[in-house]
Amino acid sequence: MTVRIAVIGAGLMGADHARIVAADLPGATLQVVCDSDAGRARTVAETCGAADVATDPEAAIVRADVDAVIIASPDHTHAPLVLACIRSGKRVLCEKPLSQTPAECLTVMKAEMATGARQVQVGFMRRYDRAYAEMKSALDQGRIGRALMMHNFHRNVATPAADFTGAMAITNSAPHEFDVVRHVLGCDYATISAAQAKRSDAVVAPVVMVLETSDGQIVTIEINNNAAYGYDVRAELVGETASIAMNPVAYTRTDRALAAGTAYDTDWRGRYAEAYRRQNRAFVRFVETGAFPDVAASVWDGYAAACVAEAGVRALAEGRKCPVERVPRPEFYA
Repeated sequence: MTVRIAVIGAGLMGADHARIVAADLPGATLQVVCDSDAGRARTVAETCGAADVATDPEAAIVRADVDAVIIASPDHTHAPLVLACIRSGKRVLCEKPLSQTPAECLTVMKAEMATGARQVQVGFMRRYDRAYAEMKSALDQGRIGRALMMHNFHRNVATPAADFTGAMAITNSAPHEFDVVRHVLGCDYATISAAQAKRSDAVVAPVVMVLETSDGQIVTIEINNNAAYGYDVRAELVGETASIAMNPVAYTRTDRALAAGTAYDTDWRGRYAEAYRRQNRAFVRFVETGAFPDVAASVWDGYAAACVAEAGVRALAEGRKCPVERVPRPEFYA
């Protein structure tokens, strides 16, 4: 049997998910592309060979010819649409964030637990990136000793919107670091502090966060949404006996005019293309077997990211270290 998938949202991410389903997921079929803009949905559907288009996401979710759902619609729609999938008994891969509020994440968590089975995979695709996987393997196998620190920076060419703020750097950009560092280190955060560089113009300045984990490690995260030179993500995990760092991905070098240079991507899609494919293949196996993938992010992980983001915004606004507060982890997510 083939898994018939509805992709909700036909923007940048939705179109990419549709292409992956259509071209790179054996055992899956792109059944429906749904978007409030019918023309945009139709364009993606025709490009990717989808069977149908739709404009009503909740109606698309309950269709009898849809077995599973990928949500790539605007952030504020994620939790309501995930709840609709849970009510319909459809497994769902939801792009991050699950929600930007811990309270809404808890609502989703309670709904999923009430079914007695995992239904939701959250799209923190960096867990499937080879660089982070090798870092986690080095730590788990004892090749660098116990973890002491993890340094991260995440740079974009320019902010995605004119009204982007330092707080939004924490809630929109940093959650990928919040999640993948938790995944690599295997522990949660205890505190967070945040500061923003000063500058004289209206462009959002970099935000730097320092987090302490429940196991006593220090994590640094720089979010620079106006780096100008290109998309650039790097990390270094420092252990007691060794360190392991991510290499920039560059397939070619140009030698010209007494200089050598490599190019940067304009956004994240090329850098993480294979991670998305691995994530989506794991989702199809989840739908087929009911076994939640070992590497994947759960509703609990989406909630944990929202909790640290909420604390980070408070730390930035108040200029002090803030505790990261969350409810006890349910056995359901052990």
